[in-house]
Amino acid sequence: MLTAMSDIWFDANHLEAWLSGQPVIHDLCLKLKIGESTTILGPNGAGKSTIVNLINRNLYPIVKPDSHLEIFGKSTINIWQLRSSIGIVNSDLETRFNPSILAKELILSAFFGSTRLGRDQSPSLDQIAKSEMLLSQLNLEAFAEKPYGQLSDGQRRRLMIARALVHDPKVLVLDEPCKALDLKACHQLLGILRELSQKGTTLLVITHRIDTILPEMRRILFVNQGRVCADGTPEQLLQDHKLSNLFNTPLRVIEHKGFRQVLPD
Repeated sequence: MLTAMSDIWFDANHLEAWLSGQPVIHDLCLKLKIGESTTILGPNGAGKSTIVNLINRNLYPIVKPDSHLEIFGKSTINIWQLRSSIGIVNSDLETRFNPSILAKELILSAFFGSTRLGRDQSPSLDQIAKSEMLLSQLNLEAFAEKPYGQLSDGQRRRLMIARALVHDPKVLVLDEPCKALDLKACHQLLGILRELSQKGTTLLVITHRIDTILPEMRRILFVNQGRVCADGTPEQLLQDHKLSNLFNTPLRVIEHKGFRQVLPD
């Protein structure tokens, strides 16, 4: 069945991007669809996070006659409109906040696109209720009055997700969401992401960890050396020989309840 153009939220055609004088994306042709949660998988330095930088407009592609980049059908992106459609969570974002800001204020400030509440920024009752709901949804109620700097890595990551959800985005983009998390915090986070996906949020997860790929993922993209080198379903791509080729090391895949783990072969 053909997908309507309105279902496509990210549409790249023959994109090339450079960073610090080096090419980081080569001839990217990619369409991402609403309702099709996707994992971008590849080794460190493969160019995965560069796609996030294209989405959040921290990086712009080279202008060429045969290339284009549209997000939700628009090539000219209004950053505020982008925030209302796409929530983005990455480790760079976590470094932008003052350690003294309270968890609840960190969420509330997202309604104003700021890193903390200014004197002229007064949240409405609806916004306060929404932030309290998100604190509850992400199991953070007990930390609402706690300074951001005193939270654990797992609590901070969940707080970033709560902040990203204030505008009810259609898409949630997560760059290495389990980075620096211990097993308990990682499993808690994966449970929350599964619930969000099951309730209708489209996820785009960038990772090098096969064990964090959710059973809800419908599509897998392999990225290496700045190129998409494979595109298919988890069943098609998360196999011994294909993962071994991607990571350039012999691997054996074990599956349990929709999750996969890899062992050296």
